[in-house]
Amino acid sequence: MEKDRLGAPAVSPRTTATSLKSRLARLLSCMQSGLIERETATRLTLLAALSGEHSLLIGPPGTAKSVLARRLHLAFEPGHYFERLLTRFSVPEELFGPLSIKALENDRYQRLTERYLPTANIAFLDEVFKANSAILNTLLTLLNEGEFDNGDCRVKVPLIAVVGASNELPADDDLQALYDRFICRYNVQAVSDDNFVALLELDEENIEPADSDRLSHAEVDAIQTGAQALPLSADALTLLKALRPYLATQNIVVSDRRWRKVLKLLKVAAHTNAQSEVSLWDCCLLEHCLWNTPAEQDVIQQWLSRQIGAGSGFKTERLEKLIATWESTLKADQSSQTQIRNQQGQDLYLSRDGIQTTAGSEQEWARRDGLALYLSPPDQDDRSNGQRGYTERELTENFFDQHYQQCHIDGHWQHIDQYLAEPANRLIHHHQNSPCMEATRHPASLIRGRLEESQKLASDIEVLQQSVEQGYDAIERALGQHLWISAAYIASARQTLSDKLQQVSAFKQRLQLVVDAYQHLADKPKSSTRPLSSSSKIA
Repeated sequence: MEKDRLGAPAVSPRTTATSLKSRLARLLSCMQSGLIERETATRLTLLAALSGEHSLLIGPPGTAKSVLARRLHLAFEPGHYFERLLTRFSVPEELFGPLSIKALENDRYQRLTERYLPTANIAFLDEVFKANSAILNTLLTLLNEGEFDNGDCRVKVPLIAVVGASNELPADDDLQALYDRFICRYNVQAVSDDNFVALLELDEENIEPADSDRLSHAEVDAIQTGAQALPLSADALTLLKALRPYLATQNIVVSDRRWRKVLKLLKVAAHTNAQSEVSLWDCCLLEHCLWNTPAEQDVIQQWLSRQIGAGSGFKTERLEKLIATWESTLKADQSSQTQIRNQQGQDLYLSRDGIQTTAGSEQEWARRDGLALYLSPPDQDDRSNGQRGYTERELTENFFDQHYQQCHIDGHWQHIDQYLAEPANRLIHHHQNSPCMEATRHPASLIRGRLEESQKLASDIEVLQQSVEQGYDAIERALGQHLWISAAYIASARQTLSDKLQQVSAFKQRLQLVVDAYQHLADKPKSSTRPLSSSSKIA
Protein backbone atom coordinates (compact mmCIF):
# COMPACT_ATOMS: atom_id res chain seq x y z
CA MET A 1 0.00 0.00 0.00
CA GLU A 2 1.20 3.52 -0.78
CA LYS A 3 2.47 5.45 2.24
CA ASP A 4 2.12 9.11 3.10
CA ARG A 5 4.94 11.51 3.99
CA LEU A 6 5.09 10.31 7.62
CA GLY A 7 5.36 6.67 6.68
CA ALA A 8 1.81 5.78 7.68
CA PRO A 9 -0.36 3.86 5.20
CA ALA A 10 -1.94 6.33 2.81
CA VAL A 11 -5.70 6.56 2.76
CA SER A 12 -6.99 5.81 -0.69
CA PRO A 13 -9.01 8.67 -2.19
CA ARG A 14 -12.51 8.28 -0.89
CA THR A 15 -14.05 11.02 -2.97
CA THR A 16 -14.24 12.23 -6.51
CA ALA A 17 -13.19 15.75 -7.42
CA THR A 18 -16.77 16.93 -7.04
CA SER A 19 -17.28 15.32 -3.65
CA LEU A 20 -13.89 16.64 -2.50
CA LYS A 21 -15.11 20.11 -3.40
CA SER A 22 -18.27 19.49 -1.38
CA ARG A 23 -16.22 18.36 1.63
CA LEU A 24 -14.05 21.45 1.41
CA ALA A 25 -17.13 23.66 1.11
CA ARG A 26 -18.50 22.13 4.32
CA LEU A 27 -15.15 22.62 6.05
CA LEU A 28 -15.09 26.28 5.01
CA SER A 29 -18.64 26.72 6.26
CA CYS A 30 -17.65 25.35 9.68
CA MET A 31 -14.51 27.48 9.80
CA GLN A 32 -16.50 30.63 9.00
CA SER A 33 -19.36 29.99 11.40
CA GLY A 34 -19.68 32.69 14.04
CA LEU A 35 -17.19 34.97 12.29
CA ILE A 36 -17.98 38.24 10.52
CA GLU A 37 -16.01 39.61 7.56
CA ARG A 38 -13.49 36.78 7.76
CA GLU A 39 -14.55 34.90 4.63
CA THR A 40 -11.44 35.70 2.59
CA ALA A 41 -9.04 35.11 5.49
CA THR A 42 -10.64 31.72 6.16
CA ARG A 43 -10.37 30.61 2.55
CA LEU A 44 -6.75 31.75 2.27
CA THR A 45 -5.60 29.91 5.38
CA LEU A 46 -7.22 26.63 4.27
CA LEU A 47 -6.02 26.96 0.66
CA ALA A 48 -2.46 27.68 1.81
CA ALA A 49 -2.57 24.62 4.09
CA LEU A 50 -3.82 22.37 1.27
CA SER A 51 -0.95 23.68 -0.88
CA GLY A 52 1.60 22.85 1.82
CA GLU A 53 2.23 26.55 2.36
CA HIS A 54 1.82 29.02 5.19
CA SER A 55 -0.36 32.09 5.66
CA LEU A 56 0.19 35.40 7.41
CA LEU A 57 -2.53 37.47 9.07
CA ILE A 58 -1.59 41.09 9.69
CA GLY A 59 -3.73 43.25 11.91
CA PRO A 60 -4.41 44.57 15.40
CA PRO A 61 -5.16 42.33 18.39
CA GLY A 62 -8.70 41.07 18.87
CA THR A 63 -9.46 40.43 15.20
CA ALA A 64 -9.88 36.61 15.41
CA LYS A 65 -6.46 35.70 14.01
CA SER A 66 -5.89 32.92 16.57
CA VAL A 67 -9.49 31.74 16.14
CA LEU A 68 -8.87 31.21 12.44
CA ALA A 69 -5.78 29.12 13.20
CA ARG A 70 -7.63 26.94 15.71
CA ARG A 71 -10.45 26.35 13.26
CA LEU A 72 -7.94 25.48 10.55
CA HIS A 73 -6.66 22.77 12.88
CA LEU A 74 -10.16 21.29 13.09
CA ALA A 75 -10.27 20.87 9.30
CA PHE A 76 -7.73 18.06 9.52
CA GLU A 77 -7.71 14.68 11.20
CA PRO A 78 -6.74 14.82 14.89
CA GLY A 79 -3.21 15.98 15.42
CA HIS A 80 -1.28 18.25 17.73
CA TYR A 81 -2.07 21.99 17.60
CA PHE A 82 0.66 24.35 18.73
CA GLU A 83 0.25 28.02 19.61
CA ARG A 84 2.81 30.46 20.94
CA LEU A 85 3.21 34.23 21.35
CA LEU A 86 6.75 35.25 20.47
CA THR A 87 8.65 38.12 22.07
CA ARG A 88 12.18 39.30 21.60
CA PHE A 89 13.02 37.33 24.75
CA SER A 90 11.59 34.03 23.47
CA VAL A 91 14.05 31.14 23.55
CA PRO A 92 14.19 28.05 21.31
CA GLU A 93 12.91 25.85 24.14
CA GLU A 94 9.53 27.59 23.96
CA LEU A 95 9.02 26.48 20.37
CA PHE A 96 11.05 23.36 19.87
CA GLY A 97 11.00 21.77 23.32
CA PRO A 98 13.44 21.53 26.24
CA LEU A 99 16.71 19.72 26.05
CA SER A 100 16.61 16.12 27.14
CA ILE A 101 18.60 15.72 30.35
CA LYS A 102 18.85 12.00 29.79
CA ALA A 103 20.28 12.57 26.32
CA LEU A 104 22.80 15.05 27.68
CA GLU A 105 23.95 12.44 30.17
CA ASN A 106 24.77 10.30 27.16
CA ASP A 107 26.58 13.17 25.41
CA ARG A 108 23.71 13.74 22.99
CA TYR A 109 22.14 17.11 22.24
CA GLN A 110 18.47 16.31 21.78
CA ARG A 111 15.18 18.06 22.46
CA LEU A 112 11.95 16.69 23.86
CA THR A 113 9.67 17.81 21.04
CA GLU A 114 6.42 16.16 22.07
CA ARG A 115 3.60 18.74 22.28
CA TYR A 116 5.89 21.39 20.73
CA LEU A 117 6.11 22.82 17.23
CA PRO A 118 8.08 19.90 15.65
CA THR A 119 5.19 17.50 16.43
CA ALA A 120 2.30 19.80 15.47
CA ASN A 121 0.25 19.51 12.30
CA ILE A 122 -1.14 23.06 12.58
CA ALA A 123 0.62 25.88 14.43
CA PHE A 124 -0.19 29.49 15.23
CA LEU A 125 2.76 31.82 15.86
CA ASP A 126 1.62 35.18 17.14
CA GLU A 127 3.95 38.16 16.65
CA VAL A 128 6.03 35.87 14.49
CA PHE A 129 8.45 38.62 13.49
CA LYS A 130 9.61 38.96 17.07
CA ALA A 131 11.61 35.77 16.48
CA ASN A 132 15.28 36.27 17.32
CA SER A 133 18.27 34.81 15.51
CA ALA A 134 18.41 31.86 17.90
CA ILE A 135 14.98 30.75 16.67
CA LEU A 136 15.01 32.06 13.11
CA ASN A 137 17.22 29.55 11.30
CA THR A 138 15.51 26.52 12.82
CA LEU A 139 12.11 28.03 12.06
CA LEU A 140 13.05 28.68 8.42
CA THR A 141 14.10 25.06 7.88
CA LEU A 142 10.93 23.80 9.51
CA LEU A 143 8.67 26.06 7.42
CA ASN A 144 10.38 25.53 4.08
CA GLU A 145 11.59 21.92 4.14
CA GLY A 146 9.20 20.51 6.76
CA GLU A 147 12.18 19.13 8.64
CA PHE A 148 13.67 19.62 12.10
CA ASP A 149 17.25 19.07 13.21
CA ASN A 150 17.07 17.30 16.56
CA GLY A 151 20.63 16.76 17.67
CA ASP A 152 22.51 14.95 14.94
CA CYS A 153 19.32 13.72 13.30
CA ARG A 154 17.09 15.55 10.84
CA VAL A 155 13.51 14.35 11.09
CA LYS A 156 10.43 14.93 8.95
CA VAL A 157 7.71 16.81 10.81
CA PRO A 158 3.93 16.32 10.46
CA LEU A 159 3.43 20.05 9.98
CA ILE A 160 0.74 20.89 7.41
CA ALA A 161 0.78 24.66 7.80
CA VAL A 162 1.69 27.53 10.06
CA VAL A 163 -0.54 30.55 10.49
CA GLY A 164 1.59 33.51 11.40
CA ALA A 165 0.25 36.71 12.89
CA SER A 166 1.70 40.15 13.41
CA ASN A 167 0.59 43.67 14.21
CA GLU A 168 3.14 45.08 11.78
CA LEU A 169 5.31 44.19 8.82
CA PRO A 170 8.92 43.12 9.44
CA ALA A 171 11.35 46.04 9.44
CA ASP A 172 14.55 44.05 9.90
CA ASP A 173 16.21 42.72 6.74
CA ASP A 174 17.10 39.53 8.64
CA LEU A 175 13.38 38.74 8.79
CA GLN A 176 12.73 39.03 5.05
CA ALA A 177 13.49 35.34 4.46
CA LEU A 178 10.92 34.41 7.11
CA TYR A 179 8.42 36.87 5.62
CA ASP A 180 8.88 35.27 2.21
CA ARG A 181 7.85 31.85 3.59
CA PHE A 182 4.25 33.03 4.04
CA ILE A 183 2.65 32.66 0.62
CA CYS A 184 -0.79 34.01 1.49
CA ARG A 185 -0.89 37.38 3.22
CA TYR A 186 -4.02 39.11 4.43
CA ASN A 187 -4.80 42.30 6.32
CA VAL A 188 -7.32 41.52 9.05
CA GLN A 189 -9.17 44.61 10.22
CA ALA A 190 -11.80 45.24 12.85
CA VAL A 191 -15.39 44.56 11.82
CA SER A 192 -16.81 47.45 9.82
CA ASP A 193 -19.50 49.80 11.13
CA ASP A 194 -22.02 48.20 8.78
CA ASN A 195 -21.70 44.90 10.64
CA PHE A 196 -21.16 46.26 14.15
CA VAL A 197 -24.67 45.37 15.33
CA ALA A 198 -24.27 41.88 13.91
CA LEU A 199 -21.04 41.58 15.88
CA LEU A 200 -22.82 42.50 19.11
CA GLU A 201 -25.61 40.02 18.46
CA LEU A 202 -23.29 37.24 17.31
CA ASP A 203 -24.00 33.71 18.50
CA GLU A 204 -20.62 32.35 19.53
CA GLU A 205 -21.64 28.71 19.12
CA ASN A 206 -19.03 27.04 16.96
CA ILE A 207 -19.81 24.28 14.52
CA GLU A 208 -17.14 21.62 14.28
CA PRO A 209 -16.78 19.66 11.06
CA ALA A 210 -17.84 16.05 10.84
CA ASP A 211 -15.03 13.55 11.30
CA SER A 212 -15.73 12.21 7.80
CA ASP A 213 -15.02 15.66 6.32
CA ARG A 214 -11.70 16.17 8.01
CA LEU A 215 -8.66 15.72 5.80
CA SER A 216 -5.80 13.34 6.45
CA HIS A 217 -2.14 13.88 5.63
CA ALA A 218 -2.50 11.39 2.81
CA GLU A 219 -5.39 13.29 1.29
CA VAL A 220 -3.47 16.55 1.45
CA ASP A 221 -0.60 14.82 -0.36
CA ALA A 222 -3.06 13.46 -2.94
CA ILE A 223 -4.49 16.93 -3.51
CA GLN A 224 -1.04 18.36 -4.16
CA THR A 225 -0.12 15.47 -6.45
CA GLY A 226 -3.33 15.80 -8.43
CA ALA A 227 -2.92 19.56 -8.70
CA GLN A 228 0.61 19.25 -10.02
CA ALA A 229 -0.64 17.77 -13.29
CA LEU A 230 -3.07 20.64 -14.01
CA PRO A 231 -2.05 22.95 -16.87
CA LEU A 232 -2.40 26.70 -17.03
CA SER A 233 -5.05 27.98 -19.40
CA ALA A 234 -3.80 30.19 -22.23
CA ASP A 235 -5.46 33.24 -20.63
CA ALA A 236 -3.90 32.55 -17.23
CA LEU A 237 -0.44 32.10 -18.75
CA THR A 238 -0.82 35.32 -20.74
CA LEU A 239 -1.81 37.18 -17.59
CA LEU A 240 1.16 35.85 -15.58
CA LYS A 241 3.56 36.75 -18.39
CA ALA A 242 2.18 40.30 -18.42
CA LEU A 243 2.07 40.63 -14.63
CA ARG A 244 5.75 39.97 -13.96
CA PRO A 245 7.12 42.91 -16.03
CA TYR A 246 4.34 45.12 -14.69
CA LEU A 247 5.41 44.37 -11.12
CA ALA A 248 8.98 45.23 -12.09
CA THR A 249 7.85 48.66 -13.29
CA GLN A 250 6.18 49.18 -9.91
CA ASN A 251 9.33 48.10 -8.02
CA ILE A 252 7.48 45.12 -6.51
CA VAL A 253 10.02 42.35 -6.01
CA VAL A 254 8.82 38.75 -6.25
CA SER A 255 11.42 35.99 -5.95
CA ASP A 256 11.56 33.07 -8.38
CA ARG A 257 10.87 30.73 -5.46
CA ARG A 258 7.73 32.66 -4.62
CA TRP A 259 6.49 32.50 -8.23
CA ARG A 260 6.87 28.71 -8.12
CA LYS A 261 4.98 28.42 -4.85
CA VAL A 262 2.25 30.76 -6.07
CA LEU A 263 1.79 28.62 -9.17
CA LYS A 264 1.45 25.57 -6.93
CA LEU A 265 -1.23 27.36 -4.92
CA LEU A 266 -3.16 28.31 -8.08
CA LYS A 267 -3.09 24.70 -9.25
CA VAL A 268 -4.36 23.46 -5.90
CA ALA A 269 -7.14 26.06 -6.03
CA ALA A 270 -8.19 24.87 -9.49
CA HIS A 271 -7.89 21.17 -8.64
CA THR A 272 -9.95 21.39 -5.45
CA ASN A 273 -12.53 23.46 -7.34
CA ALA A 274 -12.98 20.48 -9.71
CA GLN A 275 -11.41 22.29 -12.70
CA SER A 276 -9.31 20.76 -15.46
CA GLU A 277 -6.97 23.75 -15.70
CA VAL A 278 -6.00 26.95 -13.93
CA SER A 279 -8.42 29.57 -15.22
CA LEU A 280 -8.08 33.31 -15.51
CA TRP A 281 -10.47 33.71 -12.60
CA ASP A 282 -8.20 31.68 -10.30
CA CYS A 283 -5.55 34.35 -10.82
CA CYS A 284 -7.53 36.80 -8.71
CA LEU A 285 -5.91 35.02 -5.75
CA LEU A 286 -2.60 36.60 -6.77
CA GLU A 287 -3.52 39.83 -5.02
CA HIS A 288 -3.00 37.98 -1.71
CA CYS A 289 0.32 36.39 -2.69
CA LEU A 290 2.62 38.92 -4.36
CA TRP A 291 2.60 42.08 -2.26
CA ASN A 292 5.14 43.13 0.33
CA THR A 293 3.26 46.16 1.65
CA PRO A 294 -0.47 46.98 1.76
CA ALA A 295 0.09 49.76 -0.78
CA GLU A 296 1.50 47.19 -3.21
CA GLN A 297 -1.56 45.02 -2.70
CA ASP A 298 -3.76 47.88 -3.94
CA VAL A 299 -1.58 48.25 -7.04
CA ILE A 300 -1.79 44.53 -7.82
CA GLN A 301 -5.52 44.37 -7.13
CA GLN A 302 -6.26 47.28 -9.47
CA TRP A 303 -4.13 45.77 -12.24
CA LEU A 304 -5.83 42.38 -11.90
CA SER A 305 -9.28 43.96 -11.92
CA ARG A 306 -8.45 45.56 -15.26
CA GLN A 307 -7.32 42.25 -16.75
CA ILE A 308 -9.46 39.43 -15.38
CA GLY A 309 -12.75 38.69 -17.05
CA ALA A 310 -12.35 41.03 -20.00
CA GLY A 311 -9.89 39.04 -22.04
CA SER A 312 -6.32 40.00 -22.82
CA GLY A 313 -7.41 42.48 -25.52
CA PHE A 314 -9.07 44.98 -23.22
CA LYS A 315 -6.59 47.84 -22.84
CA THR A 316 -8.56 50.94 -21.89
CA GLU A 317 -5.70 53.39 -22.40
CA ARG A 318 -4.72 51.89 -25.74
CA LEU A 319 -8.28 51.95 -27.09
CA GLU A 320 -8.78 55.52 -25.93
CA LYS A 321 -5.63 56.60 -27.77
CA LEU A 322 -6.57 54.69 -30.93
CA ILE A 323 -10.07 56.13 -31.12
CA ALA A 324 -8.89 59.64 -30.27
CA THR A 325 -6.35 59.32 -33.09
CA TRP A 326 -9.07 58.25 -35.52
CA GLU A 327 -11.29 61.15 -34.45
CA SER A 328 -8.40 63.55 -34.95
CA THR A 329 -7.57 62.04 -38.35
CA LEU A 330 -11.19 62.31 -39.49
CA LYS A 331 -11.38 65.94 -38.39
CA ALA A 332 -8.20 66.72 -40.31
CA ASP A 333 -9.48 64.94 -43.43
CA GLN A 334 -12.84 66.73 -43.25
CA SER A 335 -11.37 70.19 -42.67
CA SER A 336 -8.45 69.82 -45.04
CA GLN A 337 -8.38 72.49 -47.77
CA THR A 338 -6.36 72.92 -50.95
CA GLN A 339 -5.53 76.19 -52.73
CA ILE A 340 -7.39 76.63 -56.01
CA ARG A 341 -5.34 76.93 -59.19
CA ASN A 342 -6.21 78.37 -62.58
CA GLN A 343 -5.98 76.54 -65.86
CA GLN A 344 -2.30 77.40 -66.10
CA GLY A 345 -1.66 75.74 -62.71
CA GLN A 346 -1.04 79.05 -60.90
CA ASP A 347 -2.22 79.50 -57.32
CA LEU A 348 -5.19 81.84 -57.00
CA TYR A 349 -5.77 84.48 -54.34
CA LEU A 350 -8.72 86.66 -53.41
CA SER A 351 -8.18 90.37 -53.88
CA ARG A 352 -9.74 93.06 -51.69
CA ASP A 353 -12.43 93.47 -54.30
CA GLY A 354 -13.37 89.79 -54.17
CA ILE A 355 -11.71 89.02 -57.48
CA GLN A 356 -9.56 85.94 -57.98
CA THR A 357 -6.01 86.82 -58.89
CA THR A 358 -2.65 85.14 -59.18
CA ALA A 359 -1.04 87.94 -57.16
CA GLY A 360 -0.32 86.94 -53.60
CA SER A 361 -0.23 90.56 -52.51
CA GLU A 362 -1.28 94.04 -53.72
CA GLN A 363 -0.11 97.55 -53.02
CA GLU A 364 -1.78 100.95 -53.33
CA TRP A 365 -0.95 104.57 -52.72
CA ALA A 366 -2.32 105.46 -49.36
CA ARG A 367 -4.95 108.15 -48.82
CA ARG A 368 -6.58 109.80 -45.85
CA ASP A 369 -9.95 111.46 -46.25
CA GLY A 370 -9.40 111.33 -50.00
CA LEU A 371 -6.04 113.10 -49.77
CA ALA A 372 -2.83 111.54 -51.03
CA LEU A 373 -0.29 110.62 -48.35
CA TYR A 374 3.47 111.03 -48.60
CA LEU A 375 6.66 110.02 -46.86
CA SER A 376 8.81 112.59 -45.06
CA PRO A 377 12.21 113.56 -46.46
CA PRO A 378 14.90 110.83 -46.18
CA ASP A 379 16.66 112.41 -43.19
CA GLN A 380 13.81 111.37 -40.87
CA ASP A 381 14.06 108.15 -38.81
CA ASP A 382 10.44 107.17 -39.54
CA ARG A 383 9.47 108.54 -42.94
CA SER A 384 6.01 106.88 -42.75
CA ASN A 385 4.98 108.67 -39.56
CA GLY A 386 3.88 105.40 -38.00
CA GLN A 387 2.20 104.38 -41.30
CA ARG A 388 -0.06 107.43 -41.03
CA GLY A 389 1.96 109.40 -43.67
CA TYR A 390 1.67 113.13 -44.38
CA THR A 391 -0.74 115.13 -46.48
CA GLU A 392 0.70 117.79 -48.78
CA ARG A 393 -0.18 120.48 -46.26
CA GLU A 394 1.40 118.56 -43.35
CA LEU A 395 4.49 117.93 -45.42
CA THR A 396 4.83 121.62 -46.30
CA GLU A 397 4.31 122.81 -42.74
CA ASN A 398 6.77 120.38 -41.20
CA PHE A 399 9.61 120.00 -43.68
CA PHE A 400 9.53 122.71 -46.42
CA ASP A 401 10.35 126.42 -46.34
CA GLN A 402 7.11 128.37 -46.12
CA HIS A 403 8.24 131.11 -48.53
CA TYR A 404 10.21 129.23 -51.15
CA GLN A 405 8.49 125.87 -50.57
CA GLN A 406 11.85 124.13 -50.82
CA CYS A 407 13.66 121.52 -48.75
CA HIS A 408 17.36 120.60 -48.72
CA ILE A 409 17.48 116.91 -49.76
CA ASP A 410 20.66 114.93 -50.54
CA GLY A 411 22.69 118.13 -50.90
CA HIS A 412 20.24 119.84 -53.20
CA TRP A 413 17.29 122.11 -52.84
CA GLN A 414 14.08 120.47 -53.98
CA HIS A 415 10.74 122.22 -54.57
CA ILE A 416 7.57 120.77 -53.05
CA ASP A 417 6.03 120.16 -56.46
CA GLN A 418 9.07 118.21 -57.56
CA TYR A 419 8.99 116.20 -54.30
CA LEU A 420 5.30 115.37 -54.68
CA ALA A 421 5.77 114.26 -58.28
CA GLU A 422 8.32 111.59 -57.28
CA PRO A 423 6.46 108.20 -56.86
CA ALA A 424 9.08 106.98 -54.41
CA ASN A 425 7.90 109.64 -51.96
CA ARG A 426 4.34 108.31 -51.85
CA LEU A 427 3.18 106.24 -48.83
CA ILE A 428 2.26 102.77 -50.06
CA HIS A 429 -0.03 100.32 -48.26
CA HIS A 430 0.63 96.62 -48.88
CA HIS A 431 -2.29 94.14 -48.86
CA GLN A 432 -1.74 90.39 -48.50
CA ASN A 433 -4.30 88.55 -50.56
CA SER A 434 -5.81 85.47 -48.91
CA PRO A 435 -5.51 82.18 -50.81
CA CYS A 436 -8.58 80.90 -52.60
CA MET A 437 -9.28 77.59 -50.87
CA GLU A 438 -11.63 74.68 -51.46
CA ALA A 439 -12.24 71.41 -49.60
CA THR A 440 -9.53 68.92 -50.45
CA ARG A 441 -10.63 66.25 -52.88
CA HIS A 442 -8.85 63.25 -51.33
CA PRO A 443 -7.88 60.36 -53.58
CA ALA A 444 -10.44 57.57 -53.52
CA SER A 445 -7.72 55.12 -52.47
CA LEU A 446 -6.95 57.17 -49.35
CA ILE A 447 -10.60 57.34 -48.24
CA ARG A 448 -11.05 53.65 -49.00
CA GLY A 449 -7.98 52.81 -46.92
CA ARG A 450 -9.22 54.95 -44.02
CA LEU A 451 -12.59 53.24 -44.17
CA GLU A 452 -11.14 49.74 -44.22
CA GLU A 453 -8.78 50.43 -41.28
CA SER A 454 -11.47 52.05 -39.13
CA GLN A 455 -13.89 49.21 -39.94
CA LYS A 456 -11.27 46.67 -38.87
CA LEU A 457 -10.84 48.41 -35.51
CA ALA A 458 -14.62 48.55 -35.15
CA SER A 459 -14.75 44.81 -35.80
CA ASP A 460 -12.06 44.22 -33.15
CA ILE A 461 -14.04 46.26 -30.65
CA GLU A 462 -17.17 44.26 -31.49
CA VAL A 463 -15.27 41.04 -30.71
CA LEU A 464 -13.96 42.61 -27.52
CA GLN A 465 -17.47 43.61 -26.48
CA GLN A 466 -18.63 40.03 -26.98
CA SER A 467 -15.69 38.81 -24.88
CA VAL A 468 -16.56 41.18 -22.02
CA GLU A 469 -20.23 40.21 -22.24
CA GLN A 470 -19.29 36.54 -22.08
CA GLY A 471 -17.08 37.25 -19.06
CA TYR A 472 -19.95 39.05 -17.39
CA ASP A 473 -22.38 36.24 -18.14
CA ALA A 474 -19.86 33.69 -16.88
CA ILE A 475 -19.33 35.31 -13.48
CA GLU A 476 -22.01 33.34 -11.70
CA ARG A 477 -21.11 30.16 -13.53
CA ALA A 478 -17.36 30.56 -12.95
CA LEU A 479 -17.42 32.08 -9.50
CA GLY A 480 -20.79 31.39 -7.96
CA GLN A 481 -19.65 28.01 -6.62
CA HIS A 482 -15.93 28.77 -6.49
CA LEU A 483 -14.38 27.52 -3.27
CA TRP A 484 -11.68 30.14 -2.94
CA ILE A 485 -13.22 33.33 -4.32
CA SER A 486 -15.36 35.26 -1.86
CA ALA A 487 -18.79 36.74 -2.48
CA ALA A 488 -17.28 40.21 -2.00
CA TYR A 489 -14.87 39.58 -4.86
CA ILE A 490 -17.65 38.28 -7.08
CA ALA A 491 -19.61 41.49 -6.49
CA SER A 492 -16.50 43.53 -7.23
CA ALA A 493 -15.78 41.55 -10.41
CA ARG A 494 -19.35 42.00 -11.58
CA GLN A 495 -19.12 45.75 -11.08
CA THR A 496 -15.74 45.90 -12.83
CA LEU A 497 -17.07 44.07 -15.86
CA SER A 498 -20.18 46.23 -15.90
CA ASP A 499 -17.94 49.30 -16.01
CA LYS A 500 -15.90 47.74 -18.82
CA LEU A 501 -19.05 47.02 -20.79
CA GLN A 502 -20.00 50.70 -20.54
CA GLN A 503 -16.51 51.72 -21.62
CA VAL A 504 -16.39 49.41 -24.62
CA SER A 505 -19.91 50.47 -25.63
CA ALA A 506 -18.82 54.11 -25.57
CA PHE A 507 -15.73 53.26 -27.61
CA LYS A 508 -17.89 51.42 -30.11
CA GLN A 509 -20.27 54.37 -30.55
CA ARG A 510 -17.44 56.86 -31.01
CA LEU A 511 -15.70 54.73 -33.61
CA GLN A 512 -18.95 54.07 -35.46
CA LEU A 513 -19.29 57.81 -36.01
CA VAL A 514 -15.84 57.75 -37.60
CA VAL A 515 -16.73 54.78 -39.81
CA ASP A 516 -20.00 56.42 -40.91
CA ALA A 517 -18.21 59.65 -41.76
CA TYR A 518 -15.63 57.88 -43.94
CA GLN A 519 -18.41 55.88 -45.56
CA HIS A 520 -20.09 59.17 -46.46
CA LEU A 521 -16.84 60.49 -47.93
CA ALA A 522 -16.39 57.27 -49.90
CA ASP A 523 -19.93 57.46 -51.30
CA LYS A 524 -19.80 61.20 -52.05
CA PRO A 525 -19.76 61.89 -55.85
CA LYS A 526 -16.59 63.48 -57.13
CA SER A 527 -16.83 67.17 -58.05
CA SER A 528 -16.44 67.99 -61.74
CA THR A 529 -15.66 71.67 -61.14
CA ARG A 530 -12.99 72.96 -63.49
CA PRO A 531 -10.16 75.21 -62.27
CA LEU A 532 -11.24 78.83 -62.19
CA SER A 533 -9.68 81.52 -64.35
CA SER A 534 -7.81 84.44 -62.85
CA SER A 535 -10.65 86.86 -63.64
CA SER A 536 -13.47 84.84 -62.07
CA LYS A 537 -15.53 86.52 -59.37
CA ILE A 538 -16.20 84.61 -56.18
CA ALA A 539 -19.89 83.97 -55.76
